[in-house]
Amino acid sequence: MIIGRVINNIWSTRKDQSLIGIKLMIVQTLDTPSEENRRIIVAADLIGAGIGERVLITEGSSARRMMGLENAPIDAIIVGIIDENQE
Repeated sequence: MIIGRVINNIWSTRKDQSLIGIKLMIVQTLDTPSEENRRIIVAADLIGAGIGERVLITEGSSARRMMGLENAPIDAIIVGIIDENQE
């Protein structure tokens, strides 16, 4: 899993039929201390994350296993919202 921060959402007037009703969010990964080396990815959101929230993301075939999306063209999905870090 990857930790990221939701920085925006994507509006799409045309998309694959299997993506209709699925919210797409732009997420900046927080897996490196250097801000310039952080990736920006698009992740499907089925749990209702908002802009500015820290989230858990899974990528690859594991992402498509959630909620019967095996045939959807999804490579990353938000699977959790982080409430707080405990150190």
